[in-house]
Amino acid sequence: MEFKLVKRNMENHIAFLSLARVDRLNAVNRELAVEILESFKELDELGDVRVVILKSDARVFCAGLDLKAAMTGGFGGDAQNQTGPELNGHALLECCNIIERCKKPVIAAVHGACVGAGLDLIAACDIRFCTEDATFSIREAGIGLVSDMGSIQRLPMIIGQGFTREMAYTAGFYTARDAEKMRLVNAVYPDKEALYAAAEKLARTITENPPLGVQSSKLLLNAGRYMQVEEAMLKAGEMNRKLMASDDFKEAAQAFLQKRKPVFKGN
Repeated sequence: MEFKLVKRNMENHIAFLSLARVDRLNAVNRELAVEILESFKELDELGDVRVVILKSDARVFCAGLDLKAAMTGGFGGDAQNQTGPELNGHALLECCNIIERCKKPVIAAVHGACVGAGLDLIAACDIRFCTEDATFSIREAGIGLVSDMGSIQRLPMIIGQGFTREMAYTAGFYTARDAEKMRLVNAVYPDKEALYAAAEKLARTITENPPLGVQSSKLLLNAGRYMQVEEAMLKAGEMNRKLMASDDFKEAAQAFLQKRKPVFKGN
């Protein structure tokens, strides 16, 4: 499909995906949700892509849900019945879920405000970096709603119940340093230039490892949140038995014996 509200480019096994609904500060409407969903579907299947960096071309990361679209039935529903599937269309929910399900690690590079739906998006990412001017908010309680795109479910596993409940109940804005203290973000950078350089540096480091090992680690980390330790360990053992038959594992072993840098192909 043709993409108008996101921009994509690939370089050295890294996909850069930019939210580009600039005139509305990336407020999430149905069209943007669909483009995020379809972009990640495609990137997930591209063998040459090993890491995705999610960022914004607007002056903030994301202003949240497009309330004007929601109130006028812009998500495919009746404006007089803004509940359930009418407000939360399939794409609106799946644009976050697809990020978590993506086989490739996703790094969120956040600058400026990251509100509501924006926080839902980055909560589904693997790793989050931000700039000093970044702010974060679960805004729904402030307008009489509840967050329903996944952040309330995912954030407790990232920042814990206490911080999640504080954010959800207050609808307040939290600074980059607050987010760092909560461990919502891995690191804070002075500006966008430093932010993007750090995100790309981390992405390059990840791409140097065997793709199947990295992707299997993500799958196990996601699944392990809902498993007992012993069950997750058995799953890891099953994965390793398969991975040891891969060309990349054989290449790693040969490179070690030959004292050279391995070249991995994702096979």
